[in-house]
Amino acid sequence: MKAAWYERNGAARDVLELGDMPTPTPGPGEVRVRLATSGVNPSDVKARRGRPLNAERIIPHSDGAGEIDAVGPGVDHGRVGQRVWIWNGQWRRPFGTAAEMITLPEAQAVPLPANVDFAAGACLGIPALTAIHAVNLFGDVRGKTLIVIGAGASVGHYVTQIAKARGARVIATASASRAAHARAAGADFVIDYKAKDVAATVKGLTAGKGADGLIDMDLYSTTSIISNGALAPHGKIVCYGSSMQGDIPVSFPTLLWNSLTLQVFVVYELLSKDRETAIAQLTAMLEKNSLKHAIGERFALRDIIAAHEAVERGDIIGNVILDIA
Repeated sequence: MKAAWYERNGAARDVLELGDMPTPTPGPGEVRVRLATSGVNPSDVKARRGRPLNAERIIPHSDGAGEIDAVGPGVDHGRVGQRVWIWNGQWRRPFGTAAEMITLPEAQAVPLPANVDFAAGACLGIPALTAIHAVNLFGDVRGKTLIVIGAGASVGHYVTQIAKARGARVIATASASRAAHARAAGADFVIDYKAKDVAATVKGLTAGKGADGLIDMDLYSTTSIISNGALAPHGKIVCYGSSMQGDIPVSFPTLLWNSLTLQVFVVYELLSKDRETAIAQLTAMLEKNSLKHAIGERFALRDIIAAHEAVERGDIIGNVILDIA
């Protein structure tokens, strides 16, 4: 099979290679998926740059979509031919979705509704699952005001749609170039965080009360927003990332005297029950065509270097997808 891989960390054009590898055979409890698409996420390029390798050779990318073409012992043969999307394709495993084939436990190949194309399917494992779990952590959001940090980015775009579908008011942050994208997701108000004081604007939009919650992609840059009163007492912060890899100072007095909750998670390590809930909810939305999928740019597998560099530049609005076939 054709595949892309790296054998050491480094810049995309220094370490990524393309060639032939043996076609994998599914083991007990596994399926083999003939991939049509592979999603290129920021975490994939960060892993290639600096995450210690867990094998001599790494096929990158955790997200993808395609059709099951073989099953291992213990798996229903009726799954052969099923359209699926992939989660955790390369998490704690060496071989991800930047290849023509992948084998993995059958639970990690989720049925893809017929009305959803393979490009959208490659956006679900990290962006959409992160988004839906983040909103789930707030419980019932009807009538609540949520701040969505980075609503013009992939996860934030899904967060905004899901929160609005559940009855929340969304105050989003986005750069001027991504503001229209955030509004298209349903944001009620978009703050250009480069030009305006986010906390002051939120307080102005909430009659001084502050928002009920905040969904955060970058705790490092958001701590000042929290410290300056963007959240109402007993509010909650749900965070799934940070641009700072080291320790981040957070104002404990702000958290304490406002009884704020700070909850963090990483989508790769969701509890089974939480992941099952999120997948079921996501499937229901997909079947109803109630999610918009933003495909920013598509590359062929042979152009994986350009795809990684595009993600690193950060100037593409929407998800970056590799077409495998």
